[in-house]
Amino acid sequence: MTTTIQSKRVLFAGDTLLDGPACYLAGVMTHFGIDFDYIPSDEPLAPALQASQYGLYILSDYPSHQLATFDYARILNDVKAGAGLLMVGGWESFHGLAGEYHKTPIADALPVTMLNEDDRVNSPVPWVPVKQADHPAVADLPWETPPVIGGFCRIKTRPDAQEILSAVKLDIHVDPAGEISTTPGESTTLLAVGEHGQGRTAAVACDFAPHWVATLVDWGDARVNAHAKGSEEIEVGNCYAQFVGQLLHWLLRKDA
Repeated sequence: MTTTIQSKRVLFAGDTLLDGPACYLAGVMTHFGIDFDYIPSDEPLAPALQASQYGLYILSDYPSHQLATFDYARILNDVKAGAGLLMVGGWESFHGLAGEYHKTPIADALPVTMLNEDDRVNSPVPWVPVKQADHPAVADLPWETPPVIGGFCRIKTRPDAQEILSAVKLDIHVDPAGEISTTPGESTTLLAVGEHGQGRTAAVACDFAPHWVATLVDWGDARVNAHAKGSEEIEVGNCYAQFVGQLLHWLLRKDA
């Protein structure tokens, strides 16, 4: 079926400021030639929604109280008509500390269920991404030598969605002789994908910017430098950039 939404432009909201944490996702989009408009975390979406049509909506650490009833209706109507929807973890994503998306219309469109209480996990030990299924977002990447993440929002993949990556806790023990041993611990959803109407949806439990991103941001043997207009230049690992880029391309249907 031909989708109604043909735009390949992205509306990226959150991650505080473009010259702050948002520079990471903005830099990757610039590197891959993805056109986007940016909304800081303390500004409403309404003006951008009234001015343009978008092929992908990204909410990353963006508080739900910034969206009005019209905003929710517009986003969900566009997703049903073929636009993509991505939520990325943070203190103001999912439930978070102040996100509280669990009680908004967007909750039913995401491929995950949320807690109705603070879902943040700030971990002093690493959590390892483990691939659970093949998917364009995770293709051609060295998951046998993964990075680690340092925190996330605790979410759960819906039965009608697909879990692509889980995060497994790595318990570390140092004995009196100084020998180090590691033991896999609990597992939780890291990346899930699904559909809402004709649109593709995704949820990433961690962040794409420090500190929850941890060593994921430096994953890869080569370095990628990128500079979105109005933001700081970033230097990241090539596998990190490839992973984020492939996820966005899939949501934008650029893989079709």
